[in-house]
Amino acid sequence: MKEINCIGDFCPIPILKIKKMLESCEPGETFIAISDHDCVRESIEEFLSRMRFSYSIKELNDGIFQVLITKNC
Repeated sequence: MKEINCIGDFCPIPILKIKKMLESCEPGETFIAISDHDCVRESIEEFLSRMRFSYSIKELNDGIFQVLITKNC
């Protein structure tokens, strides 16, 4: 599975990385974004909700978030 490392990145960089990955993915394909900032997690969640992409967020360790993103058809 493809993964985007957004650790240490501040907005809008993680959103731009996710947009780029979504452009290269096929419908139904899933990838992971990892972030270490709560404000970035919130921005990613807002973007994905607005664009109606399927996603789930899990806190891996204290302050490290994994976002599982699926490109819709």
